[in-house]
Amino acid sequence: MRRSVAGIALEGNRVFVARRKAGGDLGGKWEFPGGKAEEGESDGEALVREYGEEFAVPVEVGPFLGEASFEHGGRRFSLMAYRVRFFHTAFRAAEHETWRWVTLEEIKKLDFAPSDLLLLPLLQTYLEGQSRVEDMDRRP
Repeated sequence: MRRSVAGIALEGNRVFVARRKAGGDLGGKWEFPGGKAEEGESDGEALVREYGEEFAVPVEVGPFLGEASFEHGGRRFSLMAYRVRFFHTAFRAAEHETWRWVTLEEIKKLDFAPSDLLLLPLLQTYLEGQSRVEDMDRRP
């Protein structure tokens, strides 16, 4: 089984997504940026490399959010999702034509990569947990 990683960056209740340039199987689709982990590469190393290659931006890899399995081109993949934080947002897109910050509801209206859609329930659970923690922090 091949291993892919997705980096989930959050800004309040919005998540960073990007639309791939035209061409290829996922051309024109929106996604959580990431990619395939190379041989001997950890998930964190893969995310740092992918964000560097795709956006020329360094990231800090945070907690593991969850995993989804899917099949593409007759091959099985495991998609590992991690929270990432940007050190800056002066993006230079190499493989994407645009990016934006969106809510989970807005994601459902985008032409999103099917494999990445599998991560929405995990992300929803994570965001709900974060919201509860913030609510507890505000209590007197």
